[in-house]
Amino acid sequence: MANSRKIAAPCFRYFVYFCASFTAHSATVFRMMNPPFLQPGDCVGIVAPARKISAQELKPAIEFLEAHGLRVALGKNIFAKDNQFAGTDEQRASDFQDFLDNTDIKAIICARGGYGSVRIIDRLDFSAFSKNPKWICGYSDVTVFHSHLQTLGFSTLHCTMPINIHSEDFYSPNNTSMIRALTGKTLAYTVPEFPLNRKGEASGTIVGGNLSILYSLLASKSDISTKGKILFIEDLDEYLYHIDRMMMALKRAGKLDGLAGLVVGGMSDMNDNTIPFGQTAEEIIARVCAEYDYPICFNFPSGHLENNMALRLGTEVKLSVSDRQSSLLFI
Repeated sequence: MANSRKIAAPCFRYFVYFCASFTAHSATVFRMMNPPFLQPGDCVGIVAPARKISAQELKPAIEFLEAHGLRVALGKNIFAKDNQFAGTDEQRASDFQDFLDNTDIKAIICARGGYGSVRIIDRLDFSAFSKNPKWICGYSDVTVFHSHLQTLGFSTLHCTMPINIHSEDFYSPNNTSMIRALTGKTLAYTVPEFPLNRKGEASGTIVGGNLSILYSLLASKSDISTKGKILFIEDLDEYLYHIDRMMMALKRAGKLDGLAGLVVGGMSDMNDNTIPFGQTAEEIIARVCAEYDYPICFNFPSGHLENNMALRLGTEVKLSVSDRQSSLLFI
């Protein structure tokens, strides 16, 4: 998993639609707590929990959020530098904690990924957050927070980040989907067929994020439960044998055998050795999951892709995979 600023071009054309209405899910399920959706005038805080960022890189995102009627607060150390990090572990944790505790902040948006979130997660106290939850937003390295908060019973938002927002594409599908997700609009996505897809239908809570991060959190206090859930995974710039190793680790840890379904996002810019591994990332995942019978959707437009569709992790979804297309509806 590489720096989240590196974006891979999508390998297919797809159609995304947003439903205007939906029917209630009839099954009895455990639901994680959704933080309140944003209203005009709400304040969002931007922090940098991992790699450093500059004021120039952040400026378009601030303008974008303000254009959608939101106020923006910046962590006091957001432009700090400590080698590749956005300040020391203490500084990054302090900014995150300040916004967790500040009841005026209705969402915390991580400026970028890279590496570093795992170094501060155990420094954070979520007791005030538990009383006044807010959306924690981002992807890639931010999977540390997604996973940890899902173990505490809270939904989070897997979505684009300020480093990926540019003045010339304010209304791109990924930016628009982030705003729709934050403001409580219904999300539904349709994706073209893919040869390795496995047909079927499933409903359940969607969890997951970056495969490398999920792998690194196995057996920790931030390790998610996947039983009966729909698992989402994506990754960037990994060696193919690393994908195999991580998938085998998830399998041996029991993370794959009790799933309701699997959604595979971008597996972008994969690397190979001089002696080829012999399978693509998608083929590796299909092989590791061959013994199971749940539906699998490949090439879902989320992750390190030009179009990174927002996913409310920890919420209920319906997955349908057919010969012609796959769909994911948040219910």
